[in-house]
Amino acid sequence: MSTLVAFLEEPSAAVMLKAVAPLILPQGFELKCITFEGKQDLERNIERKLRGWQTPDTLFMVMRDRDSEDCRQVKDRLTEICRRAGRPNALVRIACGELESFYLGDLEAVSVAFGLKMSESRKAKFRHPDNLGNAAEELRRLTNGRYQKISGSRLIAPHLKVDGTNRSHSFNVLLSGVRRIVGNMRDGEVGVP
Repeated sequence: MSTLVAFLEEPSAAVMLKAVAPLILPQGFELKCITFEGKQDLERNIERKLRGWQTPDTLFMVMRDRDSEDCRQVKDRLTEICRRAGRPNALVRIACGELESFYLGDLEAVSVAFGLKMSESRKAKFRHPDNLGNAAEELRRLTNGRYQKISGSRLIAPHLKVDGTNRSHSFNVLLSGVRRIVGNMRDGEVGVP
């Protein structure tokens, strides 16, 4: 059995990944999520965790929100931490905006999860969810205050489409990166994601 170990800044990201993993990971792969207490805890501790991991047939992924930082700088910083830890092939992905941008990229999943009906004019605001200033607040407003990080992730994530139709570019990049590194491992290749 091969493993994809995901280092995440928050439990709600683990809930989302556990829901979509069975749809994107091939048979013979399992997902293990390691969550931290925010982005600072993640960045402070992943080097030690990556360095100490000894289980064979393991791939690594690090994911965190961009929040108000520059996506490229965040990714470069995390990539350097992985390199220093001896894991230069770890997949680093940034939720541009935040995790909730992934959800707002699939309004049908949000509608099903919360029993909402949305007009086309209301949907127009979410055409580019990665560009929203505060996706979590937008999602709370859209659901009339019912969205909470973990419980909302449990409700929405099982309905997310993984076919590239999500309007969140960073969600689609995450999925394609996971598929690529898993495919490379299965093909016996080791490449930088």
